[in-house]
Amino acid sequence: MAAEVEEFDVIVLGLGPGGEEVAGRLAEAGLAVAGVETNLVGGECPYWGCVPSKMMIRAADLLAEGRRIPEMAGEATVVPDWAPAARRIRAEATDNWNDKVAADRFVGKGGTLVRGRGKLTAPKEVTVDGTRVLRARRGVVISIGSQPAVPPIAGLTGTPFWTNHEAIETEQVPESLIVLGGGAIGAELAQVFSRFGAKVTVMEAAERMLSQEEPEASELIAKVFTDEGMTVRTGTKVTRVDHHGAAFTVMGEDGSHRAEKLLVATGRRSDLAAIGVGAAGLDESARAIDVDEHMRAADGLWAIGDVTGKGAFTHMAMYQAKIALADILGEPGPAAAYHAVPRVTFTDPEVGAVGLTERQASENGIAVRIAVTRMSSAARGWIHRADGFVKLVADERVLVGATVAGPYAGEVMSMLALAVHSRVPIEELKTMIYAYPTFHRAIEATLAQLA
Repeated sequence: MAAEVEEFDVIVLGLGPGGEEVAGRLAEAGLAVAGVETNLVGGECPYWGCVPSKMMIRAADLLAEGRRIPEMAGEATVVPDWAPAARRIRAEATDNWNDKVAADRFVGKGGTLVRGRGKLTAPKEVTVDGTRVLRARRGVVISIGSQPAVPPIAGLTGTPFWTNHEAIETEQVPESLIVLGGGAIGAELAQVFSRFGAKVTVMEAAERMLSQEEPEASELIAKVFTDEGMTVRTGTKVTRVDHHGAAFTVMGEDGSHRAEKLLVATGRRSDLAAIGVGAAGLDESARAIDVDEHMRAADGLWAIGDVTGKGAFTHMAMYQAKIALADILGEPGPAAAYHAVPRVTFTDPEVGAVGLTERQASENGIAVRIAVTRMSSAARGWIHRADGFVKLVADERVLVGATVAGPYAGEVMSMLALAVHSRVPIEELKTMIYAYPTFHRAIEATLAQLA
Protein backbone atom coordinates (compact mmCIF):
# COMPACT_ATOMS: atom_id res chain seq x y z
CA MET A 1 0.00 0.00 0.00
CA ALA A 2 1.44 3.35 -1.05
CA ALA A 3 2.21 5.86 1.66
CA GLU A 4 -0.22 8.74 2.01
CA VAL A 5 1.23 11.96 0.58
CA GLU A 6 1.24 15.07 2.79
CA GLU A 7 1.13 18.36 0.90
CA PHE A 8 2.73 21.67 1.87
CA ASP A 9 3.57 24.88 0.10
CA VAL A 10 7.28 24.59 0.93
CA ILE A 11 9.45 21.86 2.43
CA VAL A 12 12.68 22.93 4.13
CA LEU A 13 15.20 20.10 4.34
CA GLY A 14 17.45 20.92 7.29
CA LEU A 15 16.70 23.36 10.12
CA GLY A 16 20.08 24.88 10.83
CA PRO A 17 20.30 28.66 11.23
CA GLY A 18 19.41 29.38 7.59
CA GLY A 19 16.81 26.66 7.24
CA GLU A 20 15.11 27.62 10.49
CA GLU A 21 15.00 31.24 9.34
CA VAL A 22 13.46 30.36 5.97
CA ALA A 23 10.95 27.91 7.40
CA GLY A 24 9.89 30.20 10.22
CA ARG A 25 9.50 33.28 8.04
CA LEU A 26 7.49 31.41 5.42
CA ALA A 27 5.22 30.01 8.12
CA GLU A 28 4.71 33.51 9.54
CA ALA A 29 3.79 34.64 6.02
CA GLY A 30 0.92 32.15 6.05
CA LEU A 31 2.41 29.36 3.96
CA ALA A 32 2.08 25.69 4.87
CA VAL A 33 5.67 24.74 5.71
CA ALA A 34 7.25 21.45 6.71
CA GLY A 35 10.69 21.56 8.30
CA VAL A 36 12.58 18.27 8.17
CA GLU A 37 15.43 17.84 10.66
CA THR A 38 17.59 14.80 11.42
CA ASN A 39 19.33 16.22 14.48
CA LEU A 40 18.60 19.37 16.50
CA VAL A 41 16.54 22.35 15.36
CA GLY A 42 18.99 25.25 15.11
CA GLY A 43 21.79 23.16 13.65
CA GLU A 44 25.51 23.16 14.32
CA CYS A 45 25.95 26.78 15.43
CA PRO A 46 24.10 26.90 18.77
CA TYR A 47 24.98 23.36 19.88
CA TRP A 48 28.49 22.52 18.64
CA GLY A 49 29.73 25.55 16.70
CA CYS A 50 29.68 29.31 17.02
CA VAL A 51 28.14 29.74 20.46
CA PRO A 52 29.62 27.03 22.72
CA SER A 53 33.03 27.12 21.05
CA LYS A 54 33.30 30.84 21.68
CA MET A 55 32.36 30.28 25.32
CA MET A 56 35.35 27.92 25.53
CA ILE A 57 37.56 30.44 23.77
CA ARG A 58 36.45 33.25 26.08
CA ALA A 59 37.34 31.13 29.10
CA ALA A 60 40.74 30.21 27.66
CA ASP A 61 41.47 33.85 26.79
CA LEU A 62 40.77 34.88 30.38
CA LEU A 63 43.42 32.39 31.53
CA ALA A 64 45.90 33.86 29.07
CA GLU A 65 45.14 37.41 30.19
CA GLY A 66 45.72 36.42 33.81
CA ARG A 67 49.08 34.92 32.87
CA ARG A 68 50.10 38.24 31.28
CA ILE A 69 49.71 40.13 34.53
CA PRO A 70 53.24 39.49 35.90
CA GLU A 71 54.98 41.16 32.97
CA MET A 72 52.68 44.19 32.95
CA ALA A 73 50.85 44.74 36.22
CA GLY A 74 51.97 42.77 39.24
CA GLU A 75 51.59 39.22 40.49
CA ALA A 76 48.95 36.63 39.63
CA THR A 77 48.45 32.91 39.97
CA VAL A 78 46.19 31.28 37.39
CA VAL A 79 44.75 27.81 38.06
CA PRO A 80 42.68 26.43 35.16
CA ASP A 81 39.35 24.76 35.94
CA TRP A 82 37.32 23.35 33.06
CA ALA A 83 34.18 22.82 35.16
CA PRO A 84 32.77 26.38 34.82
CA ALA A 85 33.24 26.37 31.05
CA ALA A 86 31.65 22.93 30.66
CA ARG A 87 28.78 23.94 32.93
CA ARG A 88 28.07 27.12 30.94
CA ILE A 89 28.04 25.19 27.67
CA ARG A 90 25.52 22.71 29.04
CA ALA A 91 23.28 25.03 31.03
CA GLU A 92 23.43 28.31 29.13
CA ALA A 93 24.30 27.50 25.53
CA THR A 94 22.82 24.13 24.65
CA ASP A 95 20.28 23.24 27.37
CA ASN A 96 22.19 19.96 27.53
CA TRP A 97 21.72 19.55 23.77
CA ASN A 98 17.96 19.80 23.96
CA ASP A 99 16.24 21.71 21.14
CA LYS A 100 12.77 22.00 22.69
CA VAL A 101 12.89 25.80 22.77
CA ALA A 102 13.87 26.04 19.08
CA ALA A 103 11.38 23.35 18.03
CA ASP A 104 8.54 25.02 19.93
CA ARG A 105 9.49 28.36 18.39
CA PHE A 106 9.12 26.95 14.86
CA VAL A 107 5.88 25.10 15.60
CA GLY A 108 4.55 28.21 17.33
CA LYS A 109 4.94 30.11 14.06
CA GLY A 110 2.68 27.60 12.33
CA GLY A 111 5.30 25.26 10.90
CA THR A 112 5.14 21.48 10.88
CA LEU A 113 8.25 19.86 12.36
CA VAL A 114 9.11 16.48 10.87
CA ARG A 115 11.81 14.55 12.72
CA GLY A 116 13.83 12.15 10.61
CA ARG A 117 16.20 11.76 7.67
CA GLY A 118 14.79 13.43 4.58
CA LYS A 119 15.66 12.58 1.00
CA LEU A 120 14.55 14.00 -2.32
CA THR A 121 12.68 11.24 -4.14
CA ALA A 122 11.20 13.31 -6.98
CA PRO A 123 11.07 16.98 -7.97
CA LYS A 124 9.34 18.85 -5.11
CA GLU A 125 9.07 15.64 -3.08
CA VAL A 126 10.84 14.57 0.11
CA THR A 127 10.56 11.17 1.76
CA VAL A 128 11.42 10.96 5.45
CA ASP A 129 12.95 7.77 6.82
CA GLY A 130 11.82 5.96 3.71
CA THR A 131 8.14 5.99 4.68
CA ARG A 132 6.67 9.47 5.11
CA VAL A 133 6.14 11.28 1.80
CA LEU A 134 5.96 15.09 1.72
CA ARG A 135 5.16 17.01 -1.46
CA ALA A 136 5.60 20.75 -2.04
CA ARG A 137 3.40 22.95 -4.18
CA ARG A 138 6.02 25.70 -4.52
CA GLY A 139 9.23 23.86 -3.90
CA VAL A 140 11.94 22.53 -1.59
CA VAL A 141 14.72 24.44 0.19
CA ILE A 142 17.88 22.42 0.91
CA SER A 143 19.69 23.60 4.04
CA ILE A 144 21.39 20.48 5.33
CA GLY A 145 24.60 22.18 6.47
CA SER A 146 27.76 20.09 6.62
CA GLN A 147 29.40 17.36 8.68
CA PRO A 148 32.99 16.79 9.77
CA ALA A 149 35.03 15.31 6.93
CA VAL A 150 36.93 12.27 8.19
CA PRO A 151 39.98 11.48 6.05
CA PRO A 152 40.62 7.90 4.85
CA ILE A 153 43.58 7.28 7.16
CA ALA A 154 44.48 3.67 7.83
CA GLY A 155 43.33 2.56 11.27
CA LEU A 156 41.25 5.67 12.03
CA THR A 157 37.80 4.15 11.46
CA GLY A 158 36.45 2.53 14.58
CA THR A 159 38.65 4.42 17.03
CA PRO A 160 37.07 6.79 19.59
CA PHE A 161 38.42 9.94 17.95
CA TRP A 162 36.82 13.31 18.57
CA THR A 163 35.20 15.66 16.11
CA ASN A 164 34.21 19.15 17.19
CA HIS A 165 31.08 17.59 18.74
CA GLU A 166 32.96 15.50 21.28
CA ALA A 167 35.40 18.35 21.93
CA ILE A 168 32.55 20.72 22.75
CA GLU A 169 30.73 18.14 24.89
CA THR A 170 33.70 16.99 26.96
CA GLU A 171 33.55 17.45 30.71
CA GLN A 172 37.27 16.84 31.15
CA VAL A 173 40.39 18.25 29.56
CA PRO A 174 42.66 15.44 28.34
CA GLU A 175 46.25 15.30 29.51
CA SER A 176 47.36 15.31 25.89
CA LEU A 177 45.69 15.93 22.54
CA ILE A 178 46.64 15.55 18.90
CA VAL A 179 44.71 17.78 16.52
CA LEU A 180 44.56 16.71 12.88
CA GLY A 181 43.98 19.88 10.89
CA GLY A 182 45.28 23.39 11.31
CA GLY A 183 42.28 25.25 9.90
CA ALA A 184 39.98 27.50 11.91
CA ILE A 185 38.26 24.78 13.96
CA GLY A 186 41.46 22.87 14.70
CA ALA A 187 43.39 26.01 15.61
CA GLU A 188 40.71 27.40 17.90
CA LEU A 189 40.18 24.17 19.83
CA ALA A 190 43.90 23.39 20.00
CA GLN A 191 44.60 26.68 21.75
CA VAL A 192 41.65 26.26 24.13
CA PHE A 193 42.74 22.84 25.37
CA SER A 194 46.38 23.89 25.57
CA ARG A 195 45.51 26.86 27.78
CA PHE A 196 43.50 24.55 30.04
CA GLY A 197 46.54 22.33 30.54
CA ALA A 198 46.56 19.73 27.76
CA LYS A 199 49.81 18.99 25.95
CA VAL A 200 48.77 19.70 22.35
CA THR A 201 50.24 18.72 18.99
CA VAL A 202 48.76 20.16 15.80
CA MET A 203 49.36 18.20 12.59
CA GLU A 204 48.50 19.89 9.28
CA ALA A 205 49.04 18.26 5.88
CA ALA A 206 49.33 21.61 4.10
CA GLU A 207 52.53 23.61 4.25
CA ARG A 208 51.05 26.05 6.74
CA MET A 209 48.23 26.46 9.25
CA LEU A 210 45.19 28.53 8.22
CA SER A 211 46.13 27.74 4.64
CA GLN A 212 43.16 29.65 3.21
CA GLU A 213 44.30 32.89 4.82
CA GLU A 214 47.28 35.15 4.20
CA PRO A 215 50.73 33.59 4.80
CA GLU A 216 51.46 36.28 7.40
CA ALA A 217 48.53 34.97 9.46
CA SER A 218 49.77 31.40 9.23
CA GLU A 219 53.25 32.42 10.34
CA LEU A 220 51.90 34.45 13.25
CA ILE A 221 49.61 31.74 14.63
CA ALA A 222 52.26 29.02 14.29
CA LYS A 223 54.70 31.22 16.24
CA VAL A 224 52.16 32.02 18.96
CA PHE A 225 51.25 28.35 19.33
CA THR A 226 54.90 27.37 19.61
CA ASP A 227 55.56 30.11 22.14
CA GLU A 228 52.62 28.84 24.21
CA GLY A 229 54.15 25.37 24.35
CA MET A 230 52.26 23.59 21.59
CA THR A 231 53.92 21.44 18.96
CA VAL A 232 53.07 22.43 15.39
CA ARG A 233 53.80 20.10 12.47
CA THR A 234 52.94 21.35 8.99
CA GLY A 235 53.49 19.73 5.62
CA THR A 236 53.10 16.37 7.33
CA LYS A 237 50.88 13.64 5.94
CA VAL A 238 49.40 11.23 8.49
CA THR A 239 49.79 7.63 7.34
CA ARG A 240 48.20 5.64 10.14
CA VAL A 241 46.28 5.93 13.41
CA ASP A 242 46.24 3.31 16.17
CA HIS A 243 44.35 3.28 19.45
CA HIS A 244 45.44 1.01 22.27
CA GLY A 245 44.08 1.22 25.78
CA ALA A 246 43.98 4.87 26.78
CA ALA A 247 46.05 6.46 24.02
CA PHE A 248 46.26 7.20 20.32
CA THR A 249 49.39 6.79 18.23
CA VAL A 250 49.47 8.86 15.06
CA MET A 251 52.07 7.99 12.46
CA GLY A 252 53.26 10.83 10.27
CA GLU A 253 56.01 11.40 7.79
CA ASP A 254 58.02 12.96 10.62
CA GLY A 255 57.58 10.02 12.99
CA SER A 256 55.00 8.98 15.57
CA HIS A 257 53.01 11.08 18.01
CA ARG A 258 51.14 9.81 21.05
CA ALA A 259 48.28 11.40 23.00
CA GLU A 260 45.30 10.54 25.15
CA LYS A 261 42.79 12.03 22.69
CA LEU A 262 42.68 12.66 18.95
CA LEU A 263 40.64 15.51 17.46
CA VAL A 264 39.91 15.25 13.73
CA ALA A 265 39.35 18.75 12.34
CA THR A 266 40.18 18.25 8.67
CA GLY A 267 37.32 20.19 7.12
CA ARG A 268 33.62 19.68 6.55
CA ARG A 269 31.51 18.27 3.73
CA SER A 270 27.88 17.94 2.62
CA ASP A 271 26.68 14.52 1.47
CA LEU A 272 24.58 15.31 -1.60
CA ALA A 273 24.00 11.65 -2.45
CA ALA A 274 22.48 11.01 0.98
CA ILE A 275 19.77 13.59 0.35
CA GLY A 276 19.08 12.37 -3.19
CA VAL A 277 19.76 15.51 -5.20
CA GLY A 278 19.90 13.30 -8.29
CA ALA A 279 16.10 13.10 -8.11
CA ALA A 280 16.08 16.82 -8.91
CA GLY A 281 18.53 16.41 -11.80
CA LEU A 282 21.63 17.52 -9.86
CA ASP A 283 25.03 15.90 -9.64
CA GLU A 284 25.24 13.81 -6.47
CA SER A 285 29.03 13.53 -6.73
CA ALA A 286 29.57 17.30 -6.63
CA ARG A 287 31.11 18.96 -3.57
CA ALA A 288 28.36 21.59 -3.47
CA ILE A 289 25.05 22.56 -5.05
CA ASP A 290 25.42 25.20 -7.74
CA VAL A 291 22.91 28.03 -7.26
CA ASP A 292 22.13 31.24 -9.10
CA GLU A 293 22.01 34.71 -7.57
CA HIS A 294 18.54 33.97 -6.14
CA MET A 295 19.59 30.65 -4.53
CA ARG A 296 17.78 28.60 -7.17
CA ALA A 297 19.33 25.21 -7.91
CA ALA A 298 16.56 23.96 -10.22
CA ASP A 299 12.89 24.57 -10.90
CA GLY A 300 11.20 24.56 -7.50
CA LEU A 301 14.46 23.92 -5.68
CA TRP A 302 16.56 26.35 -3.63
CA ALA A 303 19.72 25.73 -1.61
CA ILE A 304 21.34 27.82 1.13
CA GLY A 305 24.22 27.58 3.57
CA ASP A 306 27.20 25.25 3.63
CA VAL A 307 25.72 23.05 0.92
CA THR A 308 26.23 25.83 -1.66
CA GLY A 309 30.00 25.85 -1.14
CA LYS A 310 30.17 29.61 -0.57
CA GLY A 311 31.60 29.34 2.92
CA ALA A 312 30.78 27.34 6.05
CA PHE A 313 29.64 30.36 8.02
CA THR A 314 26.38 30.94 9.91
CA HIS A 315 26.27 34.49 8.58
CA MET A 316 26.45 33.12 5.02
CA ALA A 317 23.45 30.86 5.64
CA MET A 318 21.45 33.78 7.06
CA TYR A 319 22.45 36.02 4.15
CA GLN A 320 21.36 33.42 1.62
CA ALA A 321 18.18 32.73 3.58
CA LYS A 322 17.02 36.33 3.06
CA ILE A 323 17.63 36.06 -0.67
CA ALA A 324 15.82 32.74 -0.98
CA LEU A 325 12.90 34.04 1.08
CA ALA A 326 12.37 37.00 -1.21
CA ASP A 327 12.47 34.76 -4.28
CA ILE A 328 10.05 32.18 -2.86
CA LEU A 329 7.60 34.91 -1.82
CA GLY A 330 7.93 36.72 -5.15
CA GLU A 331 9.20 39.86 -3.48
CA PRO A 332 11.99 42.15 -4.69
CA GLY A 333 15.27 41.31 -3.10
CA PRO A 334 19.02 41.57 -3.59
CA ALA A 335 20.99 39.26 -5.84
CA ALA A 336 23.69 37.28 -4.06
CA ALA A 337 27.19 38.72 -4.20
CA TYR A 338 30.27 37.15 -2.63
CA HIS A 339 33.01 39.72 -3.15
CA ALA A 340 33.06 40.74 0.53
CA VAL A 341 32.61 37.56 2.56
CA PRO A 342 33.94 38.13 6.10
CA ARG A 343 35.47 35.41 8.27
CA VAL A 344 37.15 35.29 11.67
CA THR A 345 39.33 32.64 13.28
CA PHE A 346 38.96 33.17 17.01
CA THR A 347 42.45 32.27 18.08
CA ASP A 348 44.42 34.66 20.27
CA PRO A 349 45.41 36.76 18.41
CA GLU A 350 42.27 36.68 16.29
CA VAL A 351 42.53 36.53 12.51
CA GLY A 352 39.79 38.42 10.70
CA ALA A 353 39.60 38.66 6.92
CA VAL A 354 37.26 39.83 4.18
CA GLY A 355 37.27 39.47 0.43
CA LEU A 356 40.28 38.20 -1.50
CA THR A 357 43.72 37.30 -0.26
CA GLU A 358 46.74 38.59 -2.17
CA ARG A 359 47.09 35.23 -3.95
CA GLN A 360 43.40 35.04 -4.86
CA ALA A 361 43.43 38.59 -6.20
CA SER A 362 46.45 37.84 -8.39
CA GLU A 363 44.82 34.64 -9.66
CA ASN A 364 41.77 36.71 -10.62
CA GLY A 365 43.92 38.90 -12.84
CA ILE A 366 43.91 41.93 -10.56
CA ALA A 367 46.93 44.23 -10.66
CA VAL A 368 47.48 43.91 -6.94
CA ARG A 369 48.74 46.54 -4.56
CA ILE A 370 49.40 45.48 -0.97
CA ALA A 371 50.39 47.18 2.24
CA VAL A 372 51.16 45.71 5.67
CA THR A 373 51.46 47.34 9.09
CA ARG A 374 52.60 45.48 12.17
CA MET A 375 50.18 45.95 15.03
CA SER A 376 53.05 46.54 17.45
CA SER A 377 53.98 49.73 15.60
CA ALA A 378 50.54 51.26 16.17
CA ALA A 379 49.84 53.00 19.48
CA ARG A 380 47.22 50.57 20.78
CA GLY A 381 49.26 47.58 19.68
CA TRP A 382 52.29 48.93 21.51
CA ILE A 383 50.23 49.61 24.63
CA HIS A 384 48.89 46.04 24.61
CA ARG A 385 52.15 44.45 23.48
CA ALA A 386 49.99 42.92 20.79
CA ASP A 387 51.13 40.49 18.14
CA GLY A 388 49.46 41.04 14.78
CA PHE A 389 49.21 43.05 11.62
CA VAL A 390 46.90 44.73 9.12
CA LYS A 391 47.22 43.70 5.49
CA LEU A 392 45.31 45.44 2.70
CA VAL A 393 44.88 44.09 -0.83
CA ALA A 394 43.81 46.66 -3.43
CA ASP A 395 43.37 47.24 -7.12
CA GLU A 396 44.00 50.65 -8.63
CA ARG A 397 41.00 52.20 -6.85
CA VAL A 398 39.42 50.14 -4.05
CA LEU A 399 40.20 47.46 -1.51
CA VAL A 400 39.42 43.95 -2.73
CA GLY A 401 40.51 42.20 0.45
CA ALA A 402 41.89 42.76 3.92
CA THR A 403 43.20 40.83 6.90
CA VAL A 404 43.52 41.97 10.49
CA ALA A 405 45.36 39.85 13.05
CA GLY A 406 45.46 40.94 16.66
CA PRO A 407 43.24 41.63 19.67
CA TYR A 408 39.60 42.20 18.68
CA ALA A 409 40.48 41.62 15.03
CA GLY A 410 36.95 40.55 14.20
CA GLU A 411 35.64 43.88 15.45
CA VAL A 412 38.41 45.97 13.88
CA MET A 413 37.73 44.26 10.57
CA SER A 414 34.13 45.51 10.43
CA MET A 415 35.02 48.82 8.78
CA LEU A 416 37.15 46.99 6.22
CA ALA A 417 34.26 44.63 5.47
CA LEU A 418 32.10 47.68 4.77
CA ALA A 419 34.82 49.22 2.60
CA VAL A 420 35.20 46.06 0.49
CA HIS A 421 31.44 45.45 0.32
CA SER A 422 30.57 48.99 -0.76
CA ARG A 423 33.74 49.46 -2.83
CA VAL A 424 34.64 52.67 -1.00
CA PRO A 425 37.47 54.44 -2.85
CA ILE A 426 40.82 54.21 -1.08
CA GLU A 427 41.27 57.97 -1.32
CA GLU A 428 37.96 58.37 0.52
CA LEU A 429 39.11 55.99 3.29
CA LYS A 430 42.24 58.11 3.71
CA THR A 431 40.15 61.19 4.52
CA MET A 432 38.47 59.56 7.54
CA ILE A 433 39.24 60.65 11.09
CA TYR A 434 40.38 57.61 13.08
CA ALA A 435 39.88 57.66 16.87
CA TYR A 436 43.12 57.64 18.84
CA PRO A 437 44.50 55.44 20.29
CA THR A 438 42.60 52.52 18.79
CA PHE A 439 43.53 49.39 16.91
CA HIS A 440 41.77 50.99 13.93
CA ARG A 441 44.65 53.45 13.66
CA ALA A 442 46.73 50.62 12.18
CA ILE A 443 44.33 50.67 9.23
CA GLU A 444 45.02 54.36 8.67
CA ALA A 445 48.77 53.68 8.69
CA THR A 446 48.36 50.83 6.22
CA LEU A 447 46.23 52.89 3.87
CA ALA A 448 48.96 55.53 3.81
CA GLN A 449 51.32 52.96 2.29
CA LEU A 450 49.05 52.43 -0.74
CA ALA A 451 50.52 54.89 -3.22
